[in-house]
Amino acid sequence: MKKPILNYIGWTLIAFLLGFVHMRIVLGPSPEPSSGALKMFNGLHEFVFIYVGSIIGSIIAVIFILLDVFYFKKKLSNNTNATLIRLLLIIFIAIVVGSTHYILEEVVNVI
Repeated sequence: MKKPILNYIGWTLIAFLLGFVHMRIVLGPSPEPSSGALKMFNGLHEFVFIYVGSIIGSIIAVIFILLDVFYFKKKLSNNTNATLIRLLLIIFIAIVVGSTHYILEEVVNVI
């Protein structure tokens, strides 16, 4: 029982990392620090990066874990490349979630 939980914790960390990578792509590098009256907004970029990146990483992790538990666990039980297939699956999910986020934010302007 302990091994699958540790396994999914590792996949969740990878999902969070992919969420942060998506936010780094969307937000770009940190802007130059302001001075004067706009100094209070210096930490806003990092806050948005962590907040939205963790939400996107959570969405990726939940989708991956649900797909893995209910579908891929049985299919990949005797496969030697199961880890590689799961890695490709989580990257594919990250691309779908990231592009959906981008379309909803930039094109449809819902978010």
